[in-house]
Amino acid sequence: MRPPVPVPTLSRRAKLVLGAIAVLLVLFTVIGTLTNVYVDYLWFDETDYTEVFWTELQARALLFAVAGVATGGLTALSVHLAYRFRPTFRPMSLEQQNLERYRQSLEPRRGLVLTAVGVVLGLFAGFTAQSSWETWLTYRNSTDFGQTDPQFGLDLSFFVFDYPFYRLALAFGFAIVILALIGALLTHYVFGGLRLQTPGQKMTAAARVQISVLLGLFVALKAVAYWLDRYGLVYSDRGDVFTGASYTDVNALLVPKTILVFVAAVCAIAFFANIVVRNFLLPAAALVLLLISSLVIGVAYPAIVQQFVVKPSANEREAPYIERAIEMTRQAYNLDDIEYVDYAQETTGAEVDPEVALAELRDDTETIPNARLLDPNVLADTFTARQQIRNVYGFPEKLDIDRYTIDGETRDYVVAVRELNSAGLSENQSSWINRHTVYTHGNGFVAAPANEVVAGTEGGEPNFTTGDLPTRGEIVPEQSRVYYGELIQDGGADVYSVVGAPEGASPREFDLPEGGSDDRQINNTYDGEGGVSVGSFFRQLTFAIYYRERNFLLSSAVNEQSKVMYVRNPRDRVEKAAPFLEVDGDPYPAVIDGRINWILDGYTTSDSYPYAEQMELGEAAADALTGTGTTALPDDTFNYIRNSVKATVDAYDGTVTLYEWDKDDPVLQTYMKAFPGVVEPREKMSDELVDHVRYPEDLFKVQRDILTRYHVDDPVDFYNQSDRWQIPDDPTQDVQENQPPYYILAQRPGDSTASFQLTSALNAFQRENLSAFVSASSDPESYGEMQVLRLPGNTPFRGPQQVQNSFTTNNQVRPDLTLFESENSNAVFGNLLTLPIGDAGLLYVEPLYVEGTGESGFPLLQRVLVNFGDRIGYGNTLAEALDQVFGPGAGQVATDSDGQPEEGDTGAEGTPTETPETTTPPAPAPDGGGAATPEMDAAVADINAALSALADAQRNGDFAGQGQALERLQTAVEAYQSAQAAAQGGD
Repeated sequence: MRPPVPVPTLSRRAKLVLGAIAVLLVLFTVIGTLTNVYVDYLWFDETDYTEVFWTELQARALLFAVAGVATGGLTALSVHLAYRFRPTFRPMSLEQQNLERYRQSLEPRRGLVLTAVGVVLGLFAGFTAQSSWETWLTYRNSTDFGQTDPQFGLDLSFFVFDYPFYRLALAFGFAIVILALIGALLTHYVFGGLRLQTPGQKMTAAARVQISVLLGLFVALKAVAYWLDRYGLVYSDRGDVFTGASYTDVNALLVPKTILVFVAAVCAIAFFANIVVRNFLLPAAALVLLLISSLVIGVAYPAIVQQFVVKPSANEREAPYIERAIEMTRQAYNLDDIEYVDYAQETTGAEVDPEVALAELRDDTETIPNARLLDPNVLADTFTARQQIRNVYGFPEKLDIDRYTIDGETRDYVVAVRELNSAGLSENQSSWINRHTVYTHGNGFVAAPANEVVAGTEGGEPNFTTGDLPTRGEIVPEQSRVYYGELIQDGGADVYSVVGAPEGASPREFDLPEGGSDDRQINNTYDGEGGVSVGSFFRQLTFAIYYRERNFLLSSAVNEQSKVMYVRNPRDRVEKAAPFLEVDGDPYPAVIDGRINWILDGYTTSDSYPYAEQMELGEAAADALTGTGTTALPDDTFNYIRNSVKATVDAYDGTVTLYEWDKDDPVLQTYMKAFPGVVEPREKMSDELVDHVRYPEDLFKVQRDILTRYHVDDPVDFYNQSDRWQIPDDPTQDVQENQPPYYILAQRPGDSTASFQLTSALNAFQRENLSAFVSASSDPESYGEMQVLRLPGNTPFRGPQQVQNSFTTNNQVRPDLTLFESENSNAVFGNLLTLPIGDAGLLYVEPLYVEGTGESGFPLLQRVLVNFGDRIGYGNTLAEALDQVFGPGAGQVATDSDGQPEEGDTGAEGTPTETPETTTPPAPAPDGGGAATPEMDAAVADINAALSALADAQRNGDFAGQGQALERLQTAVEAYQSAQAAAQGGD
């Protein structure tokens, strides 16, 4: 027999070095982990959400311990038993000789090896299990839905809360048995209990007993899995166009699954009986029976039924199951209570009766006056140019829309907060002292009515009714400093600030310029409740380790009164305070009770609602503007969603408050049991806060996606997809992405007053014609009520892309676009709004901006485009554009809030309009436009000169020069149009 190969040994010095390295690695890992946990705890303690911290930590620790001990312990026990009952004597064979060296290597270290195996597997299993802490908490605190599923008669809570936990436990059961079986087989093989190549008996009695028991447990778990598979049919995707149990699942798979449960149970009993019978033939035969049964009755038979029974008449066979899917999907996405209105059924879509239209315009006194001409997705640069004040301030890439009631009149406003823009700091301002202790906050609230520009100007500037520093105007907060916002980050990472100073110390934090001077400034010291105290040496050391920044220990700016502000993005704060919520990607600021608050929407979701269509959250909530000022939601799979929570984050002290918004949501009630006291009752919301809640965009985008398919009631029509809709692409963007929904203040058909609502147009499937218009109310009295205007299916109403094409190819618009698109400027189309006008039809309104191409260029409103039927209006004001569509006087009637024209009335966008003479609407210019004339060439030269002067003025920050250049531009454009009209008239 060959002598065993000796195991290489390490020198004492090498062992000491390796030991020291291992200790240091463990020490650094432990210190880093404990520091992260402690800093997290300090944040939760500061925000009064320690209940969340401890509950989540306890749930994670419990799952980690149970899964770790069960997996590591039982696997180690299986290995230990295999070793304990190893044979004392092993037959001599080449196989055993080869294994002898491994036995000699393991024998002296078997305790260490066994412990290492158990610990490693336990850690792996524990880390895997602890991530499912929400599954455990929802199972532990489940709340009944009060509704049973149509197939099994069980409350829906079983599928949403219990079934996922049973599947989780079953998966770990399988993993433990498989690992224990592998460990036992390897141990028996190495120590002679299992002999694959040795003549004679292949397995000892102890090995046979242990392996039989483990295989019996595995098959018993398989029986449990078959039983759960029966309930899993409610998530089946066998149906071609719907989710849930199909005809084949119910009639050809449900009973076979039950049969397989008993077959697997018999197979398990056979394996357990092998302990006594001592013959693997019986369990092997049972196992073959199980495999054949699963293939024949679990796979082949359902496939035959599906192919030869269902598919030839699927629309009829699947009809009752499609009805289930439609009903349950609507419930899952909260679409089971929608008002459907057959709209504009008598309108041909092309012909417009001016008299009827004017009558509707007079009756609808609130839609057109509130038509939004300021696009929050375009005007960020304009707000920056007019309201930035200093480079350290900034505005987000996408502004927000909210409504305020001023002097008894409710209007929608483009709103923004003048935040600290960490990315805008200059190189000299980016030292640690400046970045973290001087430039700590923004200042001010800015608002401009969304339906007007500055009266008397030709430049189309927003009318900032609230702005400047210190903040003045209509909506002035008592505390205007902003320490928590969307721009306080660096490359996506949170930027912390160190605030606070001893009494009597000089203020360090830059607050605002003094008297508008570029050289003098006012400083202040933060005195709010926000931030984590960092006065003690231990905490300074903690944050020095956490941020890897020695200045926490060395800088005089960190003192006994100092606080550290971190996790400052409002969305991040809410996600951290409520990890069980998905948070809408677009927080918006509002002045509530004298303070600037960020308002956010929280969603409870589930991926286990029976019969409901599964969706990818991030994909469903994406549109052409996602990522440009809004946060993309994660691509989690879900099939149930509710806007169950409204959250606020105080911009000054960072206070996070969660309010129960949907009291009927069982998922939220379950989490409220798990985290008692975390979510405040809805009654604690102030009236002013309730007045500013909006229907959330991401939820609306998910719902409109579902509506494109599930608005159909008839299961046969649903199966045939004969009345499917689709979301139109955004015609104002270069990318082919979904058109975003728009907030508007408008009067719904049938309503007597305007309401703040979120709206979207829907096209016919794979066509550009309009099929429907959906809106969701944001008014407190009717919040969440959804209305769908269904247009005649055989009427060619124009969709957004067709309207945009008609705008850009119009003979009045095309020359201006050519002029605006020059070396010094760009034409920028704003949001294409769809506005229902009484029962007459849908009016499209789109602003057109001109933006300078220089670094300091910004968009200014120049024109307004209108479409109704086949008529297009194009003017300097909304009133002028409406006159061209509906006839003289229509614009003044429509833009006046009481529906009656007055002498010298002002258009909706703030530019004075005169009552036009009674003439017919101007006819569009013929295609071609004729040859250029000397007058037209001179006008073009004047336009280019004006644009150049405008760009120079913008670069130099010369506001007066910009105004003069815009006046010159307007005069030159009018001269060009007059010359063009004269040339065409002479053709």
